Amino acid sequence: MTFQATPGRTPQGLGPGAASARFPNLVPAPGPAEANEEEDEEEEGPAEIHLCVLWNSGYLGIAYYDTSDSIVHFMPDAPDHESLKLLQRVVDEINPRSVVTSAKQDENMTRFLGKLASQEHREPKRPEIILLPSVDFGLEISKQRLLSGNYSFVPESMTATEKILFLSSIIPFDCLLTVRALGGLLKFLGRRRIGVELEDYNVSIPILGFKKFVLTHLVSIDQDTYSVLQIFKSEAHPSVYKVASGLKEGLSLFGILNRCRCKWGEKLLRLWFTRPTQDLGELNSRLDVIQFFLLPQNLDMAQMLHRLMSHIKNVPLILKRMKLSHTKVSDWQVLYKTVYSALGLRDACRSLPQSIQLFRDIAQEFSDDLHHIASLIGKVVDFEGSLAENRFTVLPNVDPEIDEKKRRLMGLPSFLTEVARKELENLDSRIPSCSVIYIPLIGFLLSIPRLPSMVEAGDFEIEGLDFMFLSEEKLHYRSARTKELDALLGDLHCEIRDQETLLMYQLQCQVLARAAVLTRVLDLASRLDALLALASAARDYGYSRPHYSPQLHGVRIHNGRHPLMELCARTFVPNSAECGGDKGKVKVVTGPNSSGKSIYLKQVAKAVNNATEQSLVLIDEFGKGTNTVDGLALLAAVLRHWLVLGPMCPHIFVATNFLSLVQLQLLPQGPLVQYLTMETCEDGSDLVFFYQVCGGVANASYASHTAAQAGLPEKLIARGKEISDLIRNGKPIKPVKELLKENQMQNCQTLVDKFLKLDLEDPSLDLDIFMSQEVLPAATTIL
Repeated sequence: MTFQATPGRTPQGLGPGAASARFPNLVPAPGPAEANEEEDEEEEGPAEIHLCVLWNSGYLGIAYYDTSDSIVHFMPDAPDHESLKLLQRVVDEINPRSVVTSAKQDENMTRFLGKLASQEHREPKRPEIILLPSVDFGLEISKQRLLSGNYSFVPESMTATEKILFLSSIIPFDCLLTVRALGGLLKFLGRRRIGVELEDYNVSIPILGFKKFVLTHLVSIDQDTYSVLQIFKSEAHPSVYKVASGLKEGLSLFGILNRCRCKWGEKLLRLWFTRPTQDLGELNSRLDVIQFFLLPQNLDMAQMLHRLMSHIKNVPLILKRMKLSHTKVSDWQVLYKTVYSALGLRDACRSLPQSIQLFRDIAQEFSDDLHHIASLIGKVVDFEGSLAENRFTVLPNVDPEIDEKKRRLMGLPSFLTEVARKELENLDSRIPSCSVIYIPLIGFLLSIPRLPSMVEAGDFEIEGLDFMFLSEEKLHYRSARTKELDALLGDLHCEIRDQETLLMYQLQCQVLARAAVLTRVLDLASRLDALLALASAARDYGYSRPHYSPQLHGVRIHNGRHPLMELCARTFVPNSAECGGDKGKVKVVTGPNSSGKSIYLKQVAKAVNNATEQSLVLIDEFGKGTNTVDGLALLAAVLRHWLVLGPMCPHIFVATNFLSLVQLQLLPQGPLVQYLTMETCEDGSDLVFFYQVCGGVANASYASHTAAQAGLPEKLIARGKEISDLIRNGKPIKPVKELLKENQMQNCQTLVDKFLKLDLEDPSLDLDIFMSQEVLPAATTIL
């Protein structure tokens, strides 16, 4: 199993074009004639980059074609913020001539493209925005375009199946957005005839390779590495009704570090894990905050800030609802708590050292606009009344007209009782009672209980009253007095609601006018939340601050620990690791099974997964699933390939049980290679593991000791040792006589049982078939 973390915009993939980039010292310097040819080539026209991008459900799929080297570059599906900051960085870095995307896009992408197209002073020039029909980005048709392409780097001798396997090893077909972006890019290139505009139509677009790229400030880590190192681990949630996806975070590095109190802090922390940066300034800025909160005297402040974080809610969703006038009562409550919590964060950060960038940003950028928003909401919104009526209501003394109408509405019950008493005096004596009620949008009505004599619709007619409707055995009428009330009081409920809705709209406009500060609040608060979570975990688990040095070309880890294994194991032995300089770059770790080689590699990977031009490569049990000789040959070939690079060799840690790699001296001797082993001690017939790495090479894998610890039967272990000795001495392996006799007896018993079950009087019985299919095959196992 191999893991690789590569920083920088380092292409990873195939192609002849990659050879010169990886072996710069092997390319001869051009002579005068060659230099002139290169100048002529440069004068033929500037290089153009055509970018294709898709955005869906918070993820980006990006691919671009560079005419300077005829290479298609792609970035695997990557999460991005709604503001598309990652896409903006891609555009800033590659400066595309054109940006291709689907005509079917959401508001965020539309806004981004509009802003990009309006940048008239952009250097070298603003890109052309090209919209293709969404059908051109279909998943299946994109796969078909990729697999059916005519590529010069694919050997012509390959069959169709081999070509598919070959391309699948280069293109991440599991990244659906990236595949669709690649398909859309190929469609655009074919339609525009990029690079072959003057050629015959049967001449295809030159594509010399596919290469993976990442931004210069990010580290590229593939999904297998995230999974195997347990950086993330999803498992089924015990109650799928509580989680939309039915999954929850299992035992993983993210799981033990994620102590965020707000959703956006957790989202940002996950983004940091999926897009690790190599920007030393950014890394040290984060570490400064964590180190500050690790100081004992700052524990109370950290806990207070973390409590405030639980009130920071989904502000973008609330602002979106405000734009659509779909605001709920709960939205005003959430926004009120969020703003007041943000003010608490601001006041707290103003008392903290302003030398730390994050504290200074919160103290300065959480402006008085927040206080203005909180004050407006607190003075206008009647939260208790709003919850009771399930709609937006305002407090008293906000609008005198609304207060007057509410006062009149509150006095209606006693007034209407008096009106009903007067109405009853004018009604038929058979009617025992009546009431005057108010129904919004309908007005005032006289309600009379239905009499037994009122059967047909004609019986409902009463002189001087207009029948309206029958409901729950009560007849409702309009009378002269109710009509007078309608004219005098009007539809108070609707008028109050309309005026309060108007006030809500005005309040929404005030909030939306200050949306920028709310968005900034969410950004800085989520950053603080993520760092407080990391500080809390570092305090509990005893983590120490790493130090990054641009002058140090290598890795130095003192007493490194596996953060997950130390939580699960009774005892855990820390190990140091040093790579680079006089310590060599290729570390071959041997040792008995279960001695801790894989854990040692994983704790190295968790401590360092970024570098400059050097990559960190971890190889665990390479060639384990194939023939021993083939696996050994492949491992030696891969390591020798890197060792040939000399100083350009990446930092490599190898854990293997192929002791022949050392015994046969398959690797060249030199300062780049260092052999390590896991320290053990034989105590009689037992093998004691110290789980401590040291210099040297293991003598054996001690598989029998590991098998005994796993509880395998002693006879089985003894037989394994016997076979191992026979193989080592080149002698034939013979079956165990006792086991062979036991098997013979069992096979004989089975054959006798089949004979006893035969029904010789059965006319359908065919003895020839029975002998050929049952007896004769069984005889070969008996004789």
